[in-house]
Amino acid sequence: MKSYTNVKDLGNLQAAVQEALEIKKNRYAYKHIGENKTLLMVFFNSSLRTRLSTQKAGMNLGMNTIVLDVNQGAWKLETERGVIMDGDKPEHILEAIPVMGCYCDIIGVRSFARFEDKQFDYQETILNQFIQYSGKPVFSMEAATGHPLQAFADLITIEEYKKTARPKVVLTWAPHPRALPQAVPNSFADFMNEANVDFVITHPEGYELDERFVRNATVEYDQMKAFEGADFIYAKNWAAYKDPNYGKILSSDRSWTVSNRQMAVTNNAYFMHCLPVRRNMIVTDDIIESPQSLVIPEAANREISAQTVIKRLLQNT
Repeated sequence: MKSYTNVKDLGNLQAAVQEALEIKKNRYAYKHIGENKTLLMVFFNSSLRTRLSTQKAGMNLGMNTIVLDVNQGAWKLETERGVIMDGDKPEHILEAIPVMGCYCDIIGVRSFARFEDKQFDYQETILNQFIQYSGKPVFSMEAATGHPLQAFADLITIEEYKKTARPKVVLTWAPHPRALPQAVPNSFADFMNEANVDFVITHPEGYELDERFVRNATVEYDQMKAFEGADFIYAKNWAAYKDPNYGKILSSDRSWTVSNRQMAVTNNAYFMHCLPVRRNMIVTDDIIESPQSLVIPEAANREISAQTVIKRLLQNT
């Protein structure tokens, strides 16, 4: 594996999940492979779970870790070619990236969608610049259109808690006061379409995701119908994808907030969310605090998904 940006990079998905579960049993079994190697984590956006879990994963593998917060600890970076740099950005990313590559063996990058230019976002311009110009293996710690470390952790969690061989998994839109990227739902759909699950996506009309990620999923606009018999409920907000409303909030319908009303029609489903979560917007207190809430085990598995990916990248360097 030379880079990690989507589910296809893992190859056999079931084998990747089993590898992750073995790593979880002994997180230090491969500490020797990262000795005298350096992991650079580059953040263009805020982070809690990604920063802590990925740094811990690198340390579990014996790596030195460097964390660079571009917005607070570095020069402001220009990302567009052809720009006359007479503003407040004194360094271009096309010089910064190969310099970063000089100081490390693997690079993790976190850069969200800007909602300014759909083509710029969906071409994954910043992430792909790192892949092209760093000269080092690169993995996504969340990009404009995907969060594959999160989705991998989600699948590991489902594998650990499922009670049937092919559980029903529902991705549901929920309201939020801000316009959020499609990265998490995109990657969750990307993984669920390759996993052995009955996968349903439910959202109000106008919130359709990119068909590249939806693929074979059942799309249901009636949330209550979608929840019937579900084994896992994954709640997440996202802004509109389709033009001309890209990046816009089309609905604030609080009836989509996951509550006891919806969960009552499930098969005693587990509740999942990537965190951070807006309580009583995305999900009620009762549900997120219930015994069926997996948000903490799910977050803990972020360390395991990151360690599995970094291990594979190290073994190919």
